[in-house]
Amino acid sequence: MYFLYSLLTAIAALLLTPYWVIKGMTQGKYLSNLSERLGFSYPDLEKLSKERTGAIWLHAVSVGEALSSVALAKKLKEKYPERPLIVSTTTITGQSIARERMPFADALIYFPLDWAFCVKRALVAVKPAIVIVLETEIWPNFLREAGRSGVPAVFVSGRISDRSFARYQKWLGLAAFFLRPFLQSALGNASAFLMQSERDAERLRELGAPAERVRVNGNLKYDQELPKATPLAEWFEREVNEKKRRPLIVAGSVVANEEPLALIAFGVLQGEHRDALLVMAPRKPERFDAAEQYIEDSHQKFIRRSQLSVALPSGAQTKNEFSELSPGVAVVLLDTIGELASLYRIADGVFVGGSLVESGGHNILEPAAFAKVPVFGPSMENFAEMSQRFVAADAAVQVESPEDAGVTWIELLRSPERMARMGATAKRLVEESRGATDRVLGEIEARLAPQTRN
Repeated sequence: MYFLYSLLTAIAALLLTPYWVIKGMTQGKYLSNLSERLGFSYPDLEKLSKERTGAIWLHAVSVGEALSSVALAKKLKEKYPERPLIVSTTTITGQSIARERMPFADALIYFPLDWAFCVKRALVAVKPAIVIVLETEIWPNFLREAGRSGVPAVFVSGRISDRSFARYQKWLGLAAFFLRPFLQSALGNASAFLMQSERDAERLRELGAPAERVRVNGNLKYDQELPKATPLAEWFEREVNEKKRRPLIVAGSVVANEEPLALIAFGVLQGEHRDALLVMAPRKPERFDAAEQYIEDSHQKFIRRSQLSVALPSGAQTKNEFSELSPGVAVVLLDTIGELASLYRIADGVFVGGSLVESGGHNILEPAAFAKVPVFGPSMENFAEMSQRFVAADAAVQVESPEDAGVTWIELLRSPERMARMGATAKRLVEESRGATDRVLGEIEARLAPQTRN
């Protein structure tokens, strides 16, 4: 089974090679981290002692997982200072966030491609005592080789979205004779699955995970620490107040082809608030230029964040073109990574992207933790339970169209008492749901304790 899986993924990789080469040459993706993903070279690991053992390997796929794992990573390092903490990601943006938010990690690497020879090299290089995987990224060869090496793999904050579950069911319906035993074997190599909800747990059991290893443990995203004020957030707050550029709308994690929809929503708001200002934050760096073109097509005057003479969180300087908000600028394109969350604190209105197109939505907890009312579209499959809970508690608003989003902002701004009440409820829901991190620590401690005694 594993040979056939490896063969099929190798054929797929071969067919996709031209695409990867083009993306690597034009956008710097894939090729820049290929050596690490193949298991050949890990510059960060080379800085550590060769005699080290018993590392804690924390894997966070991309931006969302990296952000939600910060509190857990920090507590792991505090609890086990003698153990190297190795953090891996799959995407470049996830790696950027991890480096910014987890400077205490001993090393940051890219997760290996799921072929046995890559996985074996990675396991030898990291020397883990345990592997902790955020959410439910299932890589059969990795789990198999970890099991063979005696390394427990624990999935935390696991979830199976409606879309993913439907996809699993579709493929199981087509090739159950092969896929079901293969999936059962792969899932059987994991030590524990700590899921976000009972629905997620039940779905995973149905897919073949050993029932006794699946438990509900909550969602780590509720434990995310509020980001500190950034130079950009401080600059924005000063500029919008001094120049009376309220309301400030932050459209975060906007995905491909959603940019014009966010601009339509903002245009509706401008009908009543001519001095409104929009910050548009594309989810991925490769969308920055496309987003700029959409803004130009909308005839809105704009600037890119990288044109501001405001230091980046790292302390690096940007292009020294604009030191203040020019008259007439209506849109700021946030073409940097790691600064979005701090802007929610000063926003008057929020839109959570990935939801007005069929993308599954994104995390609403960052604006909610700042007592802001999350507004999002109909596509929230990846955060279905969370979004439904907030809407039912009158702590968020789900809309069907960009025009509805603009009208919602207008209505909330007309009723500041209602907006404040909804924001307070959103913040309370976040605070009441914390605690998953401590429960995960207990599970990890139980698996590391026997190794410590030995």
